[in-house]
Amino acid sequence: MPRSTNNPATRRRHKKILKRAKGYRQGRSKLYQFAMQFTEKGLDYAWTDRRKRKRNFRSLWILRINAAVHRHGLTYRQFMCGLKNAGVILNRKVLAEMATDDPALFQQLTATAQKNIAGSPSVQ
Repeated sequence: MPRSTNNPATRRRHKKILKRAKGYRQGRSKLYQFAMQFTEKGLDYAWTDRRKRKRNFRSLWILRINAAVHRHGLTYRQFMCGLKNAGVILNRKVLAEMATDDPALFQQLTATAQKNIAGSPSVQ
């Protein structure tokens, strides 16, 4: 009895991996075994970096808010505390966009925050 193989399915499987490895250097893009290893590693990096992106954006927004708040004589911590005491519920993304796109409105927010931190005992 002749040996049976499943060549069409194997070729399809290999092509899928090699297509994903396009752009890799040397054997990593041409040899199935290496392509398999490095595409798996690439998928791992993609998975972790999708989570890292969220952290990076949050820290970027905090930096932008901090820079904008320093122009008005406050620290980031005092600003956020003042907004919380005032009952203003805005996330950091919106605050960062407001700081760059609408400085007049952001100045009103800093004034509001400044009023509400003056009464709190933790301000130095």
